[in-house]
Amino acid sequence: MFWQQFVNWINLGALYALMAIGYTMVYGIVKLINFAHGEIFMFGAFFTWWFMTALSIPFPLASLIGIMLASILGVGIERIAYRPLRKAPRFAILISVLGMSIFLQNMARIIWGAEFQIFEVDFPYPPILIGNVIIPVKKIFILLTSFVLMVALAIFIQKTYLGKAMRAAAADREAAEMMGINVNSVITLTFVIGSALGAVAGILYAINYNSIDPIMGFNAGMKAFAAAVLGGIGNIYGAMLGGLLLGFLEGTGTGYVSSMYRDAFAFGLLILVLIFRPQGLLGEGKYEKPIKVR
Repeated sequence: MFWQQFVNWINLGALYALMAIGYTMVYGIVKLINFAHGEIFMFGAFFTWWFMTALSIPFPLASLIGIMLASILGVGIERIAYRPLRKAPRFAILISVLGMSIFLQNMARIIWGAEFQIFEVDFPYPPILIGNVIIPVKKIFILLTSFVLMVALAIFIQKTYLGKAMRAAAADREAAEMMGINVNSVITLTFVIGSALGAVAGILYAINYNSIDPIMGFNAGMKAFAAAVLGGIGNIYGAMLGGLLLGFLEGTGTGYVSSMYRDAFAFGLLILVLIFRPQGLLGEGKYEKPIKVR
């Protein structure tokens, strides 16, 4: 029983981790929370579903198109809701992004309706048996995709020129500009990568639960944000750890206590961590820290 449930917990945690990275990357660069990230998560799934059902495009190609469109949407959010208000008080930017989140939710309702939609992807392989544990192929696909993307992102930020530019802009934006780094381009790149990861998380979430709806991004977004804060906002490894830990705790509470309290377990852990270690599990000293990949 435990190991069967563990498969579900680790999959859920990987999805939270993948989405939490989008929050922590944007915060690491612009020191603001993108509360419309949940809607990018949702639109990535809906774009993919629409191309699969309306145009009969195969899942791999439909998902690539959906991720690209969600990334463009993320850039649009940065240009409309962030960039014009970059020097405004943070409260004004918060209202702007929350307004964008509500707008996108309602746009999804207008375009696709408010009902749940069936999201089915066929994996024509039998489940894998390990002892008494049954592991569906889609669970393996979700887990491998999530971890490959997280490892690839860590390598990108640590080893590539663009990754180093992102780290420099996160550490000191003015100094980065003096060194010839185009900070606006770095911010745009951050939104592209974060939005792409959010869209992938949305698609994998839809595969896991076989359904999508216009408010799916709100609950998942709140959990992913909690995971980012839990691990240490601004720290990529912290987002990964926070997501996995949150998924494990939520699954444990659901499996052994009651599914009615799944949110209480998740956010209860967050409250305890913030009381005893406000900077998060892997954070250092204070909230505003640049992106770090150790």
